[in-house]
Amino acid sequence: MPRFLAPLLLLCLTTFNAHADSYITRLLNKPVPGGVAVVDLGSAAQAPKATYQGKPVLVVKEQNNWLAIVGVPLTVKPGSQQISSGGRNLPFTVGNKKYPEQHITLKNTQQVNPNPANLKRIEGELAEQIKAYRSFSPNTPSNLLLDKPVNGPLSSKFGVRRFFNGEERNPHAGLDFAVPAGTPIKTPAAGKVILTGNYFFNGNTVFVDHGQGFISMFCHMSKIDVKVGDQLARGAVVGKVGSTGRATGPHMHWNISLNDARVDPAIFIGAFQP
Repeated sequence: MPRFLAPLLLLCLTTFNAHADSYITRLLNKPVPGGVAVVDLGSAAQAPKATYQGKPVLVVKEQNNWLAIVGVPLTVKPGSQQISSGGRNLPFTVGNKKYPEQHITLKNTQQVNPNPANLKRIEGELAEQIKAYRSFSPNTPSNLLLDKPVNGPLSSKFGVRRFFNGEERNPHAGLDFAVPAGTPIKTPAAGKVILTGNYFFNGNTVFVDHGQGFISMFCHMSKIDVKVGDQLARGAVVGKVGSTGRATGPHMHWNISLNDARVDPAIFIGAFQP
């Protein structure tokens, strides 16, 4: 190797390792279906924009480098994916992850096979919630390492394939914490309340926008203590744990969404299991 290339190679390796071993990358880069991919966008003077599957992506700065924090939907197959930024296509690889099954028996059969009237209600409620998940404010999230909304053991993990009365339905899109009814639920990062409501499946529900499509959703609550438009500090109480909607008992259900993809909240509290 020519002598002058050695320092250059060392510099390149040092730069690569600095990005690969960055705090945010170590914390969040779990590129599996239902996970998060951290993609290096370089060191532009201004924040670059990025999209994935046609939707805007959260971009943050770490030291002098910009990083895209990409939510990977559960429906994405393992293999090569890419985001778009500044006219470039930047690749990342999605790995494999197998999720377990959960079988639940419900006495209320309407919560498994709703009648036409309930289906109409569900469709309207779903449209409201999809609109909230697709919100994209310009604010940078106050923190990416999140606090737990409640202190308690997990009772159901993210991504579990769920069977209600023997019939398969959508996978579990969040984390469930086993805590008593009435336990205060605290927002894991600062944000703005963008939706509240009482929904057929979710019961009493609150959506909090943390910035740039990074959104928390809490549901099955016994009480909502906030209203749309409220600006919340990290740790502010949004309501109380309950069992409203499709729930077999009191618990706290928490969703995290990035670029309209529901991803594993365990990633953001240091509890992710490959």
